[in-house]
Amino acid sequence: MTSVCMYFQVHQPFRLRRFWPDDRSGFYRYFDERSNREIFEKVARKCYIPTNGALLESIDEHEGKFRFSLSVTGTLLEQCELWGKEVLEGFRQMAETGAVEFLDETFYHSLSSLFENKTEFIEEIKEHRKLVSDLLGVKPQVFRNTELLYNNTIAKTASDLGYRAILTEGADHILNGRSPNLLYRAKGSGLPILFRNYKLSDDIGYRFSARWWEGYPLTAEKWARWASGVREDCINIFMDYETFGEHQWKETGIFAFLQKLPEEVLKRNLNFSTPLEIVEKYSPVAEIDIGDFFTISWADMERDTSAWLGNDMQRRCFEEMKLLEPFVRKTGDPEILRTWKHLLTSDHYYYMCTKWLGDGDVHSYFSIHSTPFDAAVNFMAVVMDFKAQVFRKLRAIA
Repeated sequence: MTSVCMYFQVHQPFRLRRFWPDDRSGFYRYFDERSNREIFEKVARKCYIPTNGALLESIDEHEGKFRFSLSVTGTLLEQCELWGKEVLEGFRQMAETGAVEFLDETFYHSLSSLFENKTEFIEEIKEHRKLVSDLLGVKPQVFRNTELLYNNTIAKTASDLGYRAILTEGADHILNGRSPNLLYRAKGSGLPILFRNYKLSDDIGYRFSARWWEGYPLTAEKWARWASGVREDCINIFMDYETFGEHQWKETGIFAFLQKLPEEVLKRNLNFSTPLEIVEKYSPVAEIDIGDFFTISWADMERDTSAWLGNDMQRRCFEEMKLLEPFVRKTGDPEILRTWKHLLTSDHYYYMCTKWLGDGDVHSYFSIHSTPFDAAVNFMAVVMDFKAQVFRKLRAIA
């Protein structure tokens, strides 16, 4: 029987304010408290609260046969503690059902896995693991990296930290004709890999309300029928949690689809399994070799790192943050270190992307800036001011 493995990414960054030096200090010298709160509360109202409720109802209705996994970033959990106790309580209730597997990732949804030195990457994973344990009472055993960024070294790091599997994108140029609906193992570590079935995932996440699409309108019965045509081990359906109510508005019928989906899947020769259950049920069929210079992700048509590091603005900003690391650590100042870590969040670099056509539209949808150049100028203004703060601190303690 084929297993449907559903995973949802739940994330909100701390967005930068439009920066101009003033007398503010600390974290909110750079980050926009009011804007971040307004965005969180809007998305909580449209997505997090109703989606949590719908999923909990389905778990109860199907007596635990409906199973899925969540990865909630540390930045989103921080915002839940500040402004969304109801959202956090929903996640806690999910953890208590035993039908929801929580995954680990980088606390800050950052690009730290792309550093040559993996110290920061490992620190963020451990920080996320502790927060999830403290707030939700669970200890994740499967890892998913920021935006499904993946290569052999990232897999080896996750394996060394004790994780039993890792998730990534079923990129065609990596699978090279092989199916994403099977379990594979990573070269160098043997860590099991679950590859995303991007077609069946994006049918829901991106195309659900697209009237130009030949599959429109998408019903739960239609999608389950497509899925039942897969005769392999697992169908890995990975998508943003904000698909429900935010990217696809309630008026599109997305919540009715979500509530009907478990019933339609379970009535066919399919079951629901979490990533850890997939690893326990099936064996890897082949080794996958992805070197550090061929890192993949689930972003854009290229499925690589170009969504964040594809132009000179992005690379310059990223390099500035890498170069600052030893000086930030030398200050020994927790507030400075926290600020630096939040500046590694992938969203800041995503807003600077200058791609065109469909990918460009997606980047623009998520950005709070008028243009990628505006985003880059603002980020660099923050970095220059932050750098001055770091070196003033170092002079003071010298």
